[in-house]
Amino acid sequence: MSNLSTLSQSTRFTDIANISDSAWRQQGSLWSNLRQVCDLLSIAAPATADDEDTVFQHVRFKAGQRIHRIGQAFDTLYIVNSGFLKTVHIDEYGNEQVLSFPMKGDLLGIDGIHKLHYASEAIALSDCDMILVPYKTFTSLGRVHVELEQAMFSVMSREIVREQMMISMLSALSAEAKVARFLTNLGERFNQMGYSGRSFNLRMTRQEIGSYLGLTLETVSRTLSALNELGMISVEQREINLIDPVALKTLRRLPPAKARIKVSEKVTALVNKNLLPQWNGELAAALN
Repeated sequence: MSNLSTLSQSTRFTDIANISDSAWRQQGSLWSNLRQVCDLLSIAAPATADDEDTVFQHVRFKAGQRIHRIGQAFDTLYIVNSGFLKTVHIDEYGNEQVLSFPMKGDLLGIDGIHKLHYASEAIALSDCDMILVPYKTFTSLGRVHVELEQAMFSVMSREIVREQMMISMLSALSAEAKVARFLTNLGERFNQMGYSGRSFNLRMTRQEIGSYLGLTLETVSRTLSALNELGMISVEQREINLIDPVALKTLRRLPPAKARIKVSEKVTALVNKNLLPQWNGELAAALN
């Protein structure tokens, strides 16, 4: 039996023993091998990887349950296999700031590497299936498969770049443009996962969107209503349809309320005549 095989069996039973909080975590019966984990992360699996050498446990969380808490000792990285989550930072006064909305294929827990304690909390927004990657196993595999270590660092870098782009967006765009860009970015993520990028349900509340974008609940709700009024999206409770993603992406700010009424009337007339696709450029220009 190879050293990796011995490692995987030891890790397998250690992981199960570490899941002590069974009252709020359901122990998973699924296991994924290294190639499956690499596919989920969209990285190449090591050519020398053996499907039987190392396997990783799945753990299921129900909506509202915490995957890890601030200050909890760091020992595991998490990969989202299915479901939607939010990561948050909570300050000394109990104020919550949403940091991200992880979904399928995203890696969680890297903020715990620096001080060996998680710096944020990860909370399930829907029922989730998570893959556990013990950090000791990750570092051991990195010594055996050098290309895997480099690929995992690439995944971590990808998460950092995504956060940097978010910070750039928050500093450069108007409140309305932030909401519009958030919706189009979310649609692109859904599309990458093989779902519809134009019609989807928001798993997060408007208040959570506001916390993520640095906006108030009222501003998020008002902007969604205005975008709906302009015919750029349609909103039905948590269901969002992106009618004009191009206009949403190029939006800088919304016109005054009176101007919106005129634009809305024009959009309605064009929709009734099936001419809206020919007018997308004009709509984008009118709103810039």
